[in-house]
Amino acid sequence: MFKELDPMLHSQLRLSIVSILMTVEEANFNYIKEKTNATSGNISIQIKKLQEKGYISVNKSFKNNYPNTSLSITDKGKSAFETYVQNLKQYIQAGE
Repeated sequence: MFKELDPMLHSQLRLSIVSILMTVEEANFNYIKEKTNATSGNISIQIKKLQEKGYISVNKSFKNNYPNTSLSITDKGKSAFETYVQNLKQYIQAGE
């Protein structure tokens, strides 16, 4: 009856990052840090995991001589998020 929830998205911080990226075209590292209130190190680890899974793309550049990391969600990431939400709805609606 219940479909398995994607373990990559079932982590609170990774789910937060992907949720943010679903609402914007791209977001820089500091914006993600501000919105999630997580540490830089933890965000970096979770970004790497999401990137390795193909859920997000990462673009590193320089902006005004400062390193700038911008993130965007991939089509694979969008699909995974939408499936995750649909599967989660099954759990929520089970008691209705």
